[in-house]
Amino acid sequence: MSGVPAGGGGEPRQGAHIAAPPVPRYGEGALADLPISALAALGVPDAPNALGLPAVPRVCVLLVDGLGWEQLKAHPAEAPFLNALEGGPITAGFPATTVSSLGSLATGAPPGEHGLLGVQVAVPGTGRLLNLLRWGDDTVDPETFQPVPTVYDRAAADGVEVAYVSNPLYRKSSLSRATARGADYVGAAGLGQLVGRAELALRRGDRSYVTVYHADLDATGHRFGVGSADWRHQLRFVDLLAQEIASVLPPGSSLHVTADHGMVDPGERIDADTVPELGEGVALLGGDARARYVYSEPGAHDDVLAAWTAVLGDRAWVVSSEQAAENGWFGRIGPGMLERVGDVIAVPHADLAITASEREPWLDRMVGMHGSLVPAEQLVPLLTASRP
Repeated sequence: MSGVPAGGGGEPRQGAHIAAPPVPRYGEGALADLPISALAALGVPDAPNALGLPAVPRVCVLLVDGLGWEQLKAHPAEAPFLNALEGGPITAGFPATTVSSLGSLATGAPPGEHGLLGVQVAVPGTGRLLNLLRWGDDTVDPETFQPVPTVYDRAAADGVEVAYVSNPLYRKSSLSRATARGADYVGAAGLGQLVGRAELALRRGDRSYVTVYHADLDATGHRFGVGSADWRHQLRFVDLLAQEIASVLPPGSSLHVTADHGMVDPGERIDADTVPELGEGVALLGGDARARYVYSEPGAHDDVLAAWTAVLGDRAWVVSSEQAAENGWFGRIGPGMLERVGDVIAVPHADLAITASEREPWLDRMVGMHGSLVPAEQLVPLLTASRP
């Protein structure tokens, strides 16, 4: 079950030179492999069980937003239940961010195929960015922008009862339409409701597949930082949530606890809005502070690549999008999907965030961040509790 990427371990020290980044283990030990393996465990035909999940009639996946493997293992006192469960790390996928991982958990496909390739991506042919968390663009249909059929549709077609338990505020969001379609969306506004709604959903029919999503740990880390007192207190609630769901599992159930990404608190920041070299020849700046997509103006690609490489030096992997795709960062690439990311991709591996204070003041205020290929952000838990 272990999905530690080559070159795993701690985050590279600032200034360390790394020839190549560790690549997500798509097809062998990545988050995209979990939903397909869950279908296999439920007996859905033609679903490969890459993670070797045990066959059961009822599966619950608890996705804790922001619960990285390294952060979990560093806090055994705050999360004794989770740290006692069987399992190990898998890789999130690139970029290590919520929208991409929700897409993979929904479809069983890597980001390059489902197309939810980061917080901010280009809408091809429009010259504008789309924020996939907020969406805010009625001209972009989420059900076509994310074209891959969901595992929820696939499970339901085989007679499995399917539910998605999460905050009711997200029920009609465009991101939910892209990533939760095919499931019965069950609103749950607090920890007790998450447990109660999950229990009821798991008891439906002869077979059931339930996803439970909890966002508060990620929000706390963004605001106060990983390992802060607030974050550690929130982790205690997460541990209790997992324990309570495990306690109400009906017979013949497995609970798989995982996450969408880890998190770091970068100590150094480069502001792309105040460094002239990072703006020359750049039409759009997308992605996130730890996984930047740089869209160059016509004819400026080589100059932009050279400028970003020179400014960031050995603190980030700076490559063309074609090189990133060739190296397997995104997994399989669907038609037209590479056009959504920048011509140049800059991924810090040192203690660095690439912000844009004028264009993205909301991001500039964050303490905890994620998106990179380093283990602290890339590795997420896959932990299992079962009731025979």
